[in-house]
Amino acid sequence: MTQHVLILCTHNSARSVLAEGMLNHWAHKLGRDVQAHSAGSAPSGRINPFAIEALNRAGIDTVACRSKSWDEFSRDGAPPLSIVITVCDSAAAETCPVFFGGAGGAPVKVHWGYPDPSHADGGDDGKRRAFELTRQAIGYRMLQLLALPLATMNPKDLQDSLAEIGRN
Repeated sequence: MTQHVLILCTHNSARSVLAEGMLNHWAHKLGRDVQAHSAGSAPSGRINPFAIEALNRAGIDTVACRSKSWDEFSRDGAPPLSIVITVCDSAAAETCPVFFGGAGGAPVKVHWGYPDPSHADGGDDGKRRAFELTRQAIGYRMLQLLALPLATMNPKDLQDSLAEIGRN
């Protein structure tokens, strides 16, 4: 059974899109039955071009990427979510969305914060570096997530394992 993972950030334009792309990329490469989705509580309606560039440079197809509302995942017919990950930077006093809904019961929730690469200093080159470093950091955590026996873990063990990944 496919494990559906929803990655949330406020605007669904940078970090959550990077995470969706990296998790789907690694799940496909590793033959894991995991499907990533991303959304925002207040979606911007556009993907940051530096996020698209970072994913494309890593060989990830971004044609289907779009900024969307988390409402899509609370409606009838939405995929049953196993995991919800927030990626906003609470350390920077950024408001993180809190997801209550979802089809198929209560998903395991975890916070893996990343600074917003959209606010990096150094002009376009600085933003490119920040997006690439964020993509790599997110990709590493997604590999750790995919190493877990997701289909057989109880919610408490999954919660503990995901929290541990977030601390590394």
